[in-house]
Amino acid sequence: MALATKSLQSRGNTLADAQEQLAVLNSRDYAVDAFPRFADTLAKHGRFPLRTTRLDILQVNVGKMCNQTCKHCHVDAGPDRKEIMTRETMAEILRVVDLLSPATVDLTGGAPEMNPEFRWFVQELHARGTTVMVRCNLTIIVANPKYHSLPEFYRDHGVHVVSSLPFYDARNTDRQRGDGVFEDSIRALTMLNAVGYGVDGTGLLLDLVYNPVGALLPGPQKLLEADFKRELLARHGITFNALHCITNMPISRFLEFLLASGNYASYMDKLVQSFNPAAADSVMCRNTLSVGWDGALYDCDFNQMLDLHVSGSVKHISQVTNDIMDGRPIVLNQHCYGCTAGAGSSCGGQLVE
Repeated sequence: MALATKSLQSRGNTLADAQEQLAVLNSRDYAVDAFPRFADTLAKHGRFPLRTTRLDILQVNVGKMCNQTCKHCHVDAGPDRKEIMTRETMAEILRVVDLLSPATVDLTGGAPEMNPEFRWFVQELHARGTTVMVRCNLTIIVANPKYHSLPEFYRDHGVHVVSSLPFYDARNTDRQRGDGVFEDSIRALTMLNAVGYGVDGTGLLLDLVYNPVGALLPGPQKLLEADFKRELLARHGITFNALHCITNMPISRFLEFLLASGNYASYMDKLVQSFNPAAADSVMCRNTLSVGWDGALYDCDFNQMLDLHVSGSVKHISQVTNDIMDGRPIVLNQHCYGCTAGAGSSCGGQLVE
């Protein structure tokens, strides 16, 4: 499998620096007219300040190491990234799970399975009765024999598998994620189906994630889900539970693409003009706490990649107490337009009908 690109970090690209990304997002130099501040737009619609409500989802990035280097990746993950969560930090997360009892612990990366403590962590979470969600890129399952048993491991621990698949054909998938990714993804999906994932009556949830290929907003989620289900079944005999449509965020490698292709201003304008107050009411940062590989705390996975830590004095998982989600103001910036455009976008898909 050929890599789509190298990480920004390994190429020495200035956008590897979160502050450089924020400078672009907040600069007048990259737009025909200055875009309104996201906070001002929220205030105009009576949604400011945006505050947390409760903790439903604890999202944990266990490391930036990945077997792929996708062109749109907001994490800038890849084989060259060495940031990895330790067992000590995972133990702090388990303490918080015991304290706050989130309904779901959402494990992401990179390829989370590449963390050497991954299976231990999943086992510990499963033993606590929490739902474990894993963001699996699919190709990791077939990348190396040591990962071939992942479908059975997921099944035995009731893991909710959420996997990226940009499209139901090879051309569009490989264009975004690298040569040969579609073929490997189909092999992995077949293996997951074989142990019961995505099969009616098993209770083993297999969801797919769709990101548009290019500077576009996602289409209607229900229609795209119907297309994916029909085409994957007809072409490959594959079934799955749900499709999550996620807007590409104007950060990291997708920001690089927007700037290089001359699409930045038009894409940001599309996001701004598509602002939906109803989507702002349901954004994931309100009921999610994001934990970085080093234990640092953020309002969401996207803020994490921009080094925008949570407000207040508690900045690390080791400091968390039971009032962490009691109406804390959410840290905002211009990329937040991505989650509130059109039908809205979160790690769980579109937010409004």
